[in-house]
Amino acid sequence: MMATVKIEDQKFKVDGKEISMYSGSVHYWRSKPEAWSGILDKVKDMGFNAITTYIPWEIHELQRGIFDFGEVEPSRDIDRFLTLCEEKGLYVAVRPGPQINSELTWFGFPERILEDPKLQAKNAKGGKVVLTQVPRPIPALAYHSEEFLAEVDLWYDAIFTILEKHQPPKGNLVAVQVDNEMGFFFNVNPYSTDYSDSSKALYRSFLKEKYNTVSELNKMYSSNYSGFDEIDPPGRFEGTRKEELRYYLDWIEYREFYLITSMENLGNRMKSRGIHVPLFHNYPHPLGPGGAKGAPTTPFNLPALEEKLGFVGFDIYSRKELYDHVKTIASYVSGCSRFPYIPEFIMGVWPWYIKPGDFTDEVFVTKEALMHGIKEFNRYMLVDRNKWLGSPINRKGVVKEDSYNAHKKVGTNLMKIRWNDFAKCDDVLLVVNRDYDRLEAATTLLPVVGDFLEPVFGFSEYPSSVIVSDEHLGFSRPIQQHKSTWFDAFYKALTEGGVVFSLGDTAQSVEALKKHKVLVISAFDYIGKKTADKLADYIETGGTVVLGPEIPKLDDTFSSESALSKLVSSSTGKPVLNSNGMEIGKKHACGKGSLIQIFELESISSGLIEILDSVQVFRIDKGKSVADLVLYKGKIRDEYILFVANPSEKKIEVDIPLPSVPESVTDIWEEKKEEISAGRLKTEVCAHDIRIFSWKAINA
Repeated sequence: MMATVKIEDQKFKVDGKEISMYSGSVHYWRSKPEAWSGILDKVKDMGFNAITTYIPWEIHELQRGIFDFGEVEPSRDIDRFLTLCEEKGLYVAVRPGPQINSELTWFGFPERILEDPKLQAKNAKGGKVVLTQVPRPIPALAYHSEEFLAEVDLWYDAIFTILEKHQPPKGNLVAVQVDNEMGFFFNVNPYSTDYSDSSKALYRSFLKEKYNTVSELNKMYSSNYSGFDEIDPPGRFEGTRKEELRYYLDWIEYREFYLITSMENLGNRMKSRGIHVPLFHNYPHPLGPGGAKGAPTTPFNLPALEEKLGFVGFDIYSRKELYDHVKTIASYVSGCSRFPYIPEFIMGVWPWYIKPGDFTDEVFVTKEALMHGIKEFNRYMLVDRNKWLGSPINRKGVVKEDSYNAHKKVGTNLMKIRWNDFAKCDDVLLVVNRDYDRLEAATTLLPVVGDFLEPVFGFSEYPSSVIVSDEHLGFSRPIQQHKSTWFDAFYKALTEGGVVFSLGDTAQSVEALKKHKVLVISAFDYIGKKTADKLADYIETGGTVVLGPEIPKLDDTFSSESALSKLVSSSTGKPVLNSNGMEIGKKHACGKGSLIQIFELESISSGLIEILDSVQVFRIDKGKSVADLVLYKGKIRDEYILFVANPSEKKIEVDIPLPSVPESVTDIWEEKKEEISAGRLKTEVCAHDIRIFSWKAINA
């Protein structure tokens, strides 16, 4: 009988039994088989209960269609390695690509694949697309080329014959990754790739599915195509007014569709070879100086990809100084994913990392990820090797005492705390408006291609105010320039006000949005029809939406009235006053809920918290402290976990009223009691530190 492995209620379950997925990456082919057992013993001793491993196509293929799985080189015996993991009681997640990166020169592809022009992605002018990554550039591949997929089938036929038999109940293989960070990681500029014939064919199918008839498309584009075959994608942004935008925005939406369809296609190929455990993917972590708070959206659409795969995460490689970067990613994944998981979580770094941290950074970032909602993760890498530095175990199984002991304490703490029994008290969801992120991407002007070197030059891999058009395009202001400013103002006001919140995405279902009491979202002249319909449903059934600066009058056809505009048309709205008596917005009662508009950017800092207090949103009074706070409440019992983070470079004192009367309070990381005075937690937090307290309420 087939065993079931599935994600349920944000938990990983094997035949109904909840398991943890605290794993670390161990690359079997980079160590001698005689060292495997000792390495895995060290992994277990550190508190991990699982490992992940890449399976590189290029390592195993001797020549086209002929593979070595240990017959020639013993370190390539993946079957033996997986069996050993099972004997030691370790769960396993594998990452067979086809692309795996893994600091291999060819990203896991046999070189013959990269060199074949029929398999390569094309740029807008028909030339080869080059991914400018280290140690050397490689061609990008066309993931919808039938020739490419036929080659992938050869690899999958070989490797999944071995993997299939390691799934429960016969083995401990509990998850399989579909590709790794896709090729777009190193080339996210929307007008760079993929313009191959296979991609253009998919693009035209996407348009036909969306518009049904070419006459409907012509109406939207103000064009006169006689068939979908005549339509070519834009090679650069040349729009001057909003009526021309649909053409460019469809190309941006198609790029999300391209990635999702690619993953679905590869996943189906795995399933057809007997894989029945959850499939997952990891989007790359957003680089950029300090980490952009604008959130990681287009072309990466987590909610939409999770409709095709088991779960999706983002990578985190960061230092403690980049607090908002980690908060953004962790809050976004916890707010959007059915399994808040980080597939690649820093443990050591690649040698070309410009400002690497050390294990103290890794401990801090671990606490921060947990603080903002991450449940489980995979450490990358557990074992040092060439092209990697700072892991706690070397390839012979010898440990580095300081790093090893620090991570052993992390692992021990993680396994003894019942994180899944607690729920984040995030009444508020700060929603990333994908409609405007697509507009920002569509209006990109400079050919920034995205690679590890961009932060050196001050560029993020995402479009920003530096590289996008500043034209109004017929709107009241250049939305693509203002969207991040409004998002950042909401983010800052919520943080300073002690509001516990998560990040969301307009691509989420309305059912997911309804899990939160209040949605906060930037809004301008227009909004996508699907987004407006979801927000209107959310409001009419009892939710509160706070938005600004405008209630969108138009939908994304730019010719029809938006659902939000219709919703408030019969309401004159009541003035919203701040504590100084100044009108900063209007409140519209609609159905069982309300829509509250904030007019000006400056009003967010002075009025947002008062608005949220008026609808009784949970928040913690932290005074003027720079501390950041997140509270979790037990799902069954009246018990709590409180994270107190100090993101600054100086020690701080905090004085926090606890939301319930505790029997006693414990610092659960250091395992020591904390004094409580009159129901308040008064304590110190060192520079760049996070303390974690727990307690049960009296009579809980």
